[in-house]
Order: sequence, then C-alpha cells, then structure tokens
Amino acid sequence: MERRKVGILGATGMVGQRFIQLLSNHPWFEIAWLAASDRSAGKTYAEACRWKLDTPLPPRIAAMTLQPNIPEAAAGVLPKIIFAALDADIARELEPKFAAAGCAVISNSSAFRMVSDVPLVVPEVNADHLAMIETQSWRRDSGGYIVTNPNCSAIGLVLALKPLEERFGIESLFVSTMQAVSGAGYPGVASLDILGNVVPFIKNEEEKLQEEVGKLLGRLDRGKVELLDAKVSAHCNRVAVEDGHTECVSIKFRKKAHREQILEAWNEFLPLQGSHLPTAPDQPVEYDPSVDRPQPRLDRMRGSGMAATVGRLRECNLLDWKFVVLSHNTIRGAAGAALLNAEVLARTGKLDKLGVPASTVSAKAVAVTA
Repeated sequence: MERRKVGILGATGMVGQRFIQLLSNHPWFEIAWLAASDRSAGKTYAEACRWKLDTPLPPRIAAMTLQPNIPEAAAGVLPKIIFAALDADIARELEPKFAAAGCAVISNSSAFRMVSDVPLVVPEVNADHLAMIETQSWRRDSGGYIVTNPNCSAIGLVLALKPLEERFGIESLFVSTMQAVSGAGYPGVASLDILGNVVPFIKNEEEKLQEEVGKLLGRLDRGKVELLDAKVSAHCNRVAVEDGHTECVSIKFRKKAHREQILEAWNEFLPLQGSHLPTAPDQPVEYDPSVDRPQPRLDRMRGSGMAATVGRLRECNLLDWKFVVLSHNTIRGAAGAALLNAEVLARTGKLDKLGVPASTVSAKAVAVTA
C-alpha cells in the first residue's frame, strides 16, 4: 500500500510536534508538507522549532522548509490530507480555506467542534457521525471537508462513558479534572504559577467539556446530532503534572447497574476490533483494580498513549457510582485522536476523491447509471 502524502498546519507547536512523532513511521501516511506562522515560513523545521519531545527529531523533517499557512502559497503539490494543530482563532480563519481547496482537514482545534454539520469524533464512540461530512458545503463544492476531535479531557471521559451509556443510560454526570501543564502548550503556564500549586481555572475548558460530551454521545439522525439528554457539570483544574489528564467522575444512571456489570461493560468495549487501524489501542478502556491507580506517571502510556485507564470504581453517596479516568492529553487527547480519525476516514474511503466536488461525483454516477 502506497503511503498517502499529508501536511501539518501549526507544525512547530506541541501538538504539531506530536503529529510529527506519531506520523514519522506511520504505515499509511507520509509527511510531505509542513506549515507554520509567517515568522517561521521559509525557515527549516530545525531552525524554527524548539523540539520538546523525548524522541529525536527525524532528520528528514528537520531539513524540511516550512511553508506559509495558506493553501495558495504551497510550494509544489499541496497534500489533500491536512492535520491541523492551530489555536482556535487562527483555525477559524485558515481551516475553511484548506477545506475549500479540496483538502480533508483533520483538526484538533475547538473552532468548529460544535458546528452542526462538522463531525466531532472519537472513533470508538461515534464513528458513524463521520457521515456528516457529506452535508458540508466544502464537500459539495471542492470535495474537501473538516473533521474534528474533542477537547483533551472530553476524549478520555467519553471513552469511559460510552459503554456505560449504551447499557445503562446516563441521567447526570459530575466531573472534576486535574489537567497536565502540557495541555497549555509551550511555554504554557508560568513555573511560578504552577509549581507547588493548583490553578482552578482553565479558560473555556469547563464549557467545552460540558458541551462536547453531549454531542459525542448524541445520536445521529438525518444528518444532524441529537445531543445526549443528560446533565453534565465540570470543574477543570491545572496541576503540576507534565502529561496525562486525570478526571474524577460521579455518575447517575437511568437503569440500575451493579459493579460487575460496569466492569464487564468496560472490558467488552471493543468497537474497533478487527478494523486493523495502526493507532487504535487493543483495549480502549483498561480497568486497574489497584487502590491507588490510575496515576499519570505510571499509566498515561497504556495502549501507546491511546488507551483510557479507569480505576477506583465505587458506589457514590450522592449519585450512583464514581470512578477515576486517566488519558494522555497530547497523544490520545490531541494528535493521536486526529490520527485515528484519519485512519478511520482512510479505511472507509473518505480520503478518496479529495479535490473532486461531490456534485461532480454524483453527476458522473448518474451518467453511468443512465
């Protein structure tokens, strides 16, 4: 299988670096184009980027020249698959331009997550929502589209919630997060603000978490998502941890659930089994029975950083049950999430015929049929 050429928008940031790390030896995709801000365009990647990950910067990537972050300025052929790691304000301006240029924009940004015709997807949870791309105007006009992955805290949370919602229904949910500093990017939170401290505020984080859970666990009906009918309340805190978001969850079900049934739901939750996707974890939700797990330092790399680890399941005096869930915020919660979305898009043929307006494809199909 010939590898597909891909590009990365926002390539020098922390999520952009994760994209490079995860894509460097990917069997399906090959990095062919990198873009960054105006101040970095024209420089080599090594000149513009302060590499912060624990694996070496690949020499081929280090030597690549960064391109301007607009499709019409691309030197050579613009790849039709674009991974986007942009701040929301910049994404709101740039991502539609790439979709209009016929690209599949696979975005980590919050800019379009709650737009009605843009899929917000965690493949194990709601891969069927990818059908929404066919209703996007970019898809009709150029063959391009935008697909998003959720907030870094929402991803680990909904992985744990999906099998419970399927079996018992969710009436209400309370979650308190302890979020790693890498979630703020680089240079991120000032050391004097976070060392020996907890910051009980992350701008817009609680609102995003509460909204996105409803869309992720909602039901697709005639091209639109009916949001989950459940009350969700979130507290979001920044803590002095490098990587790994920890969430304490209390939940009230619509049906009575016993401990063994909850554990069985998590253990049997294998929606991508048999799909043979390179980035998908074998067990997306792993339960650890230890009294003091999960912990970021010990558990964030389960499933190569793509699994959610759950622990401390016990009865709740206010609601029904409570537990702790942990996930890696820049792998599962960001670049890895977008990469898994791309793998599902490739597997289902939605990365084919990019740059070809859907109206043209439909017209040809009609002609052939006639």
